[in-house]
Amino acid sequence: MDEGVMKTYARADEVFVDGHGARLIDSTGREFLDFLAGIAVSALGHGHQGLASSLRDQVGKVVHLSNLFRHPYTEQVATRLCAHAGMAAAFFTNSGTEAMECALKLARKAMHVRGEKHRTSFVAVEGGFHGRTMGALSLTWSEKYRKPFAPLMDVTWVPPDDVQALERAVAEKQPCAVVYEPIQGEGGIRALAPAFLRAARDLCTRTGTVLVHDEVQCGCGRTGTFLAAQQVGVQPDVVVLAKPIAAGLPMGACLANAAFADTFEKGEHGSTFAGGPLVCRAALVFLDELDRGLLANVQARGEELRAGLVAIGRELPIVREVRGTGLMLGLRLWHSATEFQKALYKAGVITNCTAGDVIRIVPPFVITSAEIAQGLRIMQQTLATFPQTRELGAAVSPKS
Repeated sequence: MDEGVMKTYARADEVFVDGHGARLIDSTGREFLDFLAGIAVSALGHGHQGLASSLRDQVGKVVHLSNLFRHPYTEQVATRLCAHAGMAAAFFTNSGTEAMECALKLARKAMHVRGEKHRTSFVAVEGGFHGRTMGALSLTWSEKYRKPFAPLMDVTWVPPDDVQALERAVAEKQPCAVVYEPIQGEGGIRALAPAFLRAARDLCTRTGTVLVHDEVQCGCGRTGTFLAAQQVGVQPDVVVLAKPIAAGLPMGACLANAAFADTFEKGEHGSTFAGGPLVCRAALVFLDELDRGLLANVQARGEELRAGLVAIGRELPIVREVRGTGLMLGLRLWHSATEFQKALYKAGVITNCTAGDVIRIVPPFVITSAEIAQGLRIMQQTLATFPQTRELGAAVSPKS
């Protein structure tokens, strides 16, 4: 297996060939409940007929033009994203990592224009994940990702929710930007406290620091509002999005408010493939579904899923905490999270383990109430086979 492919992924053996809604089918015909959605990407699930129809139509016309020429969908997608996010302008990318790179360059350029050329460093939050290119990697907390590629950019990390540490870091380093995820994904579905988000906004406003929100995973409606930070009334200067924007096609966006919308001059940033007609058609299908009430399904199914996870936690002592909101949820265990994820997969439910002790549950936005109930039932039955202890380092083997 994986002949001719660099060995960078630990991949499952199954070969998936088909899907419908929140279900995937492998080459043997076995069906799985997809509670991972391509790591929070496939918002419209699998086999979405409206998406398929739009993409077939566009493939028959023009797939790629480059950004030297116009197509009918660029402004439509940009203005709709900005309207949802309360922003003024968008730069399209092919991924969340590229959107973050755009945000980092924009923050540095803004300081350059302002005459504060010494402000080149960044402040980030411990536990954050922002991507794997050299700039985005610099702000990614886990040393296992960064160490082999050092030296990287000058970044100061502060603990989550530590307002005093944030204030000290900004005062001492005078960074060009403060960057964080309102809800950390790879960090274990950990939401930053509303008070911290508001304090960061106030601090950046007072010090002229660019506030960058990374909503690649928690944005575009996954928490029940278009941006997660909208739930606490915090508006960043720049927000980066990706994952579900094009319903599975590679697309990201860096959105800036009016103060930073014109920071780049022509030729200072670009992308060969980004924002092409095919991915923009997909994005329009996704945005149309959001506007037709898909967010209501996210809210309703998220409440059902969270209530079910909380009920499992009341019954089974191995559950330490339920995290997250909407359809971005985490089940934190006292032990055996990786083994539980593997057991769930064998039982036909796709999730993954993040931050060592959290099962990440990020299903498609189109998931049904019946599928939520089925997934919860399998999770409860599977988790009940594990030792029910709250001792860290306890035996990990489930009962046979």
